[in-house]
Amino acid sequence: MKLYTKTGDKGTTSLIYGERVPKNDLKVEAYGTCDEANSTIGVALSLLMNQDFEGKESLESTFHKIQTTLFHVGAELATPKGKEVKWTVSNDDIEELEKKIDEWDASLPSLTNFILPGGHPSGATFHVARTVVRRAERCAVEIGDVNPLVLSYLNRLSDFLFVAARYVNFKLGIKEKTLHQD
Repeated sequence: MKLYTKTGDKGTTSLIYGERVPKNDLKVEAYGTCDEANSTIGVALSLLMNQDFEGKESLESTFHKIQTTLFHVGAELATPKGKEVKWTVSNDDIEELEKKIDEWDASLPSLTNFILPGGHPSGATFHVARTVVRRAERCAVEIGDVNPLVLSYLNRLSDFLFVAARYVNFKLGIKEKTLHQD
């Protein structure tokens, strides 16, 4: 099977089930942004490859599940209205994010000020992923008739990525920078 099909050379692409739409269709923007977020998470994880800290295996396992679920969110966004959704997000997926947010947040210093994105390259990249997920959420909202669980998952995922960035920086001994207060 060839990787290239040449079917997109004229500015259209296929949704799931083969429906052709312009590449600037809101659905394409939404699922493409989920793909971008997933890739950014992959970069953040790759930056931890040579790092060792307690909880790293659990973090990697958690992110494997998240990346899979984010792929399913993108697939749902790529499914035309009225067609069967092959993969979807569930309340359990959202609750898993919330549990992990609570767990990791409890191990972190309390926030008393706004923090600036940065720190270890992995932590900084999780912050980038967070902003990409926020954009995916805005795109999904713009589509209109989207599964409310998709919107909840994207919203919670961005919160999770904020905590993940803080958690990685903390585990690697990187002090967070706060806003400069005059």
